Amino acid sequence: MEDNIIKEGKYRYMEIGEGTPIIILHGLMGGLSNFQGVTDFFPKKGYKVLVPELPIYDMPMLKTNVKQFAKFLEGFIEFKGLNDVILLGNSLGGHIGLLHTKMYPEMVKALVITGSSGLYESAMGDGYPRRGDYEFIKKKAEAVFYDPAVATKEIVDEVFATVNDRNKIIKTLAIAKSAIRHNMANDLPTMETPTCIIWGEDDNVTPPDVANLFHELLPDSDLFWIEKCGHAPMMEHPIEFNDILDSWLEKRGF
Repeated sequence: MEDNIIKEGKYRYMEIGEGTPIIILHGLMGGLSNFQGVTDFFPKKGYKVLVPELPIYDMPMLKTNVKQFAKFLEGFIEFKGLNDVILLGNSLGGHIGLLHTKMYPEMVKALVITGSSGLYESAMGDGYPRRGDYEFIKKKAEAVFYDPAVATKEIVDEVFATVNDRNKIIKTLAIAKSAIRHNMANDLPTMETPTCIIWGEDDNVTPPDVANLFHELLPDSDLFWIEKCGHAPMMEHPIEFNDILDSWLEKRGF
């Protein structure tokens, strides 16, 4: 997917298709390829799918937080001349989408969150990060999914490289703390944007109770579950994820 990345100004992103814009927001440890099922499917349905690379490790330390990423997203939307966008975010990406929608509600016509932070999330567990211990990192990466085989060697290698890069791990921890600080429980009841919540029944990073609470607090939300699925439904069950989202967008007239 690296071959498809467009570099314009300060932005690096993928853009596929024409039509209503869906902007995909990746998570803290997640690359653009995590959404390949979405980027393959929705352009054929009449959507323009855009996947910006979030500057997770490129911001100055004082700007390495959820709010600055939401502002970065707004800059990207303005740069591309978009409006009435649909935001789709996983994990940290969902949190960025939520905060952006709160800050710029006039720009977002629909929001899709899956395994999103913003209310509660479990960190990588006790002792994280044990930097030199590949097997430890492998087990933690596998625990993100219901089926540990989804955590390919490529994914584990990428996480291992991140936690062994001093600059990246300092910023990773700063973002994790920022996500906890930017708890959105008090904001959600005022957010009227139609929201599709798609959640893995076996998510142990943002457990099912989190999805239920998002659904309870967001005034205009629909909640869908995927069985035998962990923290990244669009990776573990791409066909089912796409079917749920496609039906929801059609039902809502997006």
